[in-house]
Amino acid sequence: MKKGGSQESKSPSRLIDARIEELDDWRGKLLSRLRALIKEADPDIVEEWKWNVPVWSHDGLICTGETYKKVVKMTFARGAALADPSGLFNSSLEGNTRRAIDFHEGEQIDEEALKTLVRAAVTLNESKAPG
Repeated sequence: MKKGGSQESKSPSRLIDARIEELDDWRGKLLSRLRALIKEADPDIVEEWKWNVPVWSHDGLICTGETYKKVVKMTFARGAALADPSGLFNSSLEGNTRRAIDFHEGEQIDEEALKTLVRAAVTLNESKAPG
């Protein structure tokens, strides 16, 4: 059963706005900041809404922005293939494909390193995109 104003009728950007607004604590502020950094890193990024979470894509999935009680998790779809000289990845390290960054309340974001990681993910996707 659908509620009035179904999610399917809303744009992904509006759904992300709504998620940020409903998280009226540090998680909403952090998700909003991560979103801004992703857009700064790649102005051509496409916002999507999949699996009930924000998703950012460019020639394929770049990352998701999941929110949990004690963490905001940024999962990079092909993170295992990315160089991470700043050591941002701190979660999902065992898999062959994905890598994630768990952000906890009060932690500082290495903004330049994060933008570099997003750009590297875009470059990786572009190199695999059908030409």
